[in-house]
Amino acid sequence: MALIRWEPFRDLDRFFEEEDLDLFPIMPFRGVKVPEVDVYQTDKDVVVEMPLAGVKPEDVDISIEDDVLTVKGESKEEKEEKKRNYYRKEIRRGAFERSITLPTEVKAESAKAESKDGMLKITLPKVKRKEAKKIQVKVKKSK
Repeated sequence: MALIRWEPFRDLDRFFEEEDLDLFPIMPFRGVKVPEVDVYQTDKDVVVEMPLAGVKPEDVDISIEDDVLTVKGESKEEKEEKKRNYYRKEIRRGAFERSITLPTEVKAESAKAESKDGMLKITLPKVKRKEAKKIQVKVKKSK
């Protein structure tokens, strides 16, 4: 007797794929995608890399507010064919959004973003911190 792996949402996923339904208000996990990111630091910059294959640069919005980087946009299907008889359809199209709390303060006005081979790279220059100024305490003699 073989064990069968229990996948409670397998049939539900198949239903959505076959019927091409989008019940976003009822099931929010089916709506906005959250792309993966790599975040790392160099001596001068914080760098964020995100795969956005098939997304045009003009369809991407990048903003920084309160040390949080937000990347959002939409991947659009150029030509939609309803008659295809898919065996498996895993490539998701539609809206995506990702917010990342940055590890240090950055100069938002000097940020650069570039897209190459489906990879978005955002370079955020770090704010140089001034060294703390030491203040010597003078001791007054009491009379």
